[in-house]
Parts: sequence; structure tokens; C-alpha cells
Amino acid sequence: MVIETNTLTKYFNKVKAVNEISISIQPNTITGIVGRNGAGKTTFLKMIAGFLKQSSGDINVFSERPFNSLIVANNSIFVDDEMLFPDVLTLREILVEGNRFHKNWDMNLAHKMLDYFSFNPDAVHAQLSKGKKSTFNMLFGLSTRCALTIFDEPTTGMDAAVRKDFYRVLLKDYLAYPRTFLISSHHLDEMEHLLEDVLLIDKGKLLIHMPIDDLQEYAVGLSGSALIMECVLKDQDVLYRETINKNTIFAIVKRGADVENLKRMGIRIAPVSPSDLSIYMTKDFKGGIDDVLK
Repeated sequence: MVIETNTLTKYFNKVKAVNEISISIQPNTITGIVGRNGAGKTTFLKMIAGFLKQSSGDINVFSERPFNSLIVANNSIFVDDEMLFPDVLTLREILVEGNRFHKNWDMNLAHKMLDYFSFNPDAVHAQLSKGKKSTFNMLFGLSTRCALTIFDEPTTGMDAAVRKDFYRVLLKDYLAYPRTFLISSHHLDEMEHLLEDVLLIDKGKLLIHMPIDDLQEYAVGLSGSALIMECVLKDQDVLYRETINKNTIFAIVKRGADVENLKRMGIRIAPVSPSDLSIYMTKDFKGGIDDVLK
């Protein structure tokens, strides 16, 4: 395994940002880390990268404890929108230094992406727009060809066209040079085609860790008369439920229900995408947005 954690926990003062997460991630896979803002994704990824030390539990990356590990540092890269590069270096010079530091660096790929995304090689990173910074950070991270590449919300500030190009180049480069990717993003629907596995984190806890193919078939949506739904849901593994009005209930349940029987009872059944499922399972229901205006 590239990454193994056992009851991994991180406190900030008395706040438990990561709560006893136990996972194993195999080499040469692309895993999506999904969750709302404040769910603990970044803290979790920074412990894997060796930037933060856990409060309790165990973590191994390349069979090493990652915190302050030279082996982990030499074989991984953590890319986010807060990456800092020296202001005295131009983008061209940053790529030269990347080539000196990273043993698997691909300068040809770096220069091609620099040109494709219309960067001025003599520009300074600090003077780039937010979207351009994210794009440069992305091309830098891909060019390292590190055995473990971590992208934390890599598309922040990118427009839709650039995000699409990013996912395409990542997938093509991964197929040509397999390595382990961890990608946290709010755009699960955009990157489903990339992923082999998904981790869903909420309030520091791991809710789901499974192959994307299984997640696509994991749950279904049921809606119907409140009286009938109350009876039906007693026998279901309910992941989420919402009272639409006094006469209608909507619920997300694990797949496995007798679909034909439910249809005969007047229950409407709909598929639930991984993106929608992640939203429903991490929702603190306080009524709809319309309730704010009442």
C-alpha cells in the first residue's frame, strides 16, 4: 500500500478536525477526497504529505511515518492554491528549479503546458491572477511525476474550459506514467470519469470509501406519499430523508429494495449520482433555502 492509516486523528485545540480515519490506498490509483468546506479534507491530506503530525493513530506513506520524512518529501508533492514560489524567479526559472529538485521531472511536458495555457515565461508567480496561479500550480505538480501527487482543490479560480483541460491532461499523463493521485474537489461530477476510488469525509469522519463504480450503484432516491413512505422506510437503510411538504417524503436509501414492489405502492424511484449522494449525506438539514425568506 502507498498509504495506510489506522484511527488517524488530528486535534486543533479541542476541535477534532480528523476523527479516527482508517484507510488503505493502493499504488497507481486516482482517489477523490470529497466533502464540504471544513470537513477535514485538507488536514487529512496535509498529514499524508507530512506537513502536519497526527494527534493520535497511525499513518504510513511508502511504509514511512510521513511527518518530517525525507523519503516522503522526495517522492510526493502537495499542490494547493497557497503554493509559494520565490518572487525572484520567473516561471521559466521555477521550472528549471523543479527539474533540479524532482528526479522524475518532465521538462518537455512543463514547457508544453506553459505554452498551451498561454503563460508568459518571464512572468512572476505572485503577479498571476488566482486562476492562473492554480493553473501554473497544476502544471508544476503534474510535471514532477511524483509517485504520490496530492491536489487539494486544484481547480480553484479556473474557468470551466481550463478545468476540463486539466482533467484531460491529468488522465492522459496518468495512463502514460501511472502513479498515485489524491484529488480533493467540490467538482465531483466533473472528475467522476477520472476516479477509481472515492473517500467521503464529513466533520472529520470517514463516511464512505469505495470504488467509484460501486458508488454509482450505491443508493437510490425514493419519493411518495408520507403515509406510505413512513412504512417503507422502516425496512430500508436510510442515508437521508426530507419532508417536502406534509404529504410527501423524499429519501435516499441503499440500493437493494424491491423496486417493482415499491412502484406498485406508488413510490417514485430515481438514480442518485455520486455527486448528489455526497451532498445529501453531508447535509445538515435546516429546511430549504426558501425557509430563510419566510
